[in-house]
Amino acid sequence: MPDFIVQEDALRAARVQIFSQTQFFSDLSNEQLMLVSSASHIEKYAKGHQIYKIGEKATKLYVLIEGMVRFAISFDQREACAGNILRHGEVFGWAALTPASRVRIASASCLTSCSILAIDGDTLLRFMEEDHTLGYRLMSQLNTLITGTLIAFAGG
Repeated sequence: MPDFIVQEDALRAARVQIFSQTQFFSDLSNEQLMLVSSASHIEKYAKGHQIYKIGEKATKLYVLIEGMVRFAISFDQREACAGNILRHGEVFGWAALTPASRVRIASASCLTSCSILAIDGDTLLRFMEEDHTLGYRLMSQLNTLITGTLIAFAGG
């Protein structure tokens, strides 16, 4: 077996393991984790890098593997640090799973160097449409995530 196939298999297995240890994806079967993993890749950023900013088109959902990310949500002239500092295993960039809007209402920037799993939003939405159990489980988690963000913003 060629080395690049072995390496890709090892990377896929590592991504599946990361997803399985992330609360947002913890209810998924191994088959579903493998499917979600196929829509993802690892991105690495330096300290200070802006992952996304308010108003940008939302195309990716993210899982923080390593490092710290500042997450700030804004509405009109008000900005709050909803959740403030994101750490290992936290999911952000949920606007990629809201097809009616798909515009960032928050910014995310690296407070340290970061490794992040980036998931293609269109592909994940297609998987969710094809597998309704996957769709229900992830939309349930998305509801919890958005509700937590809005509660933090309202209190912030």
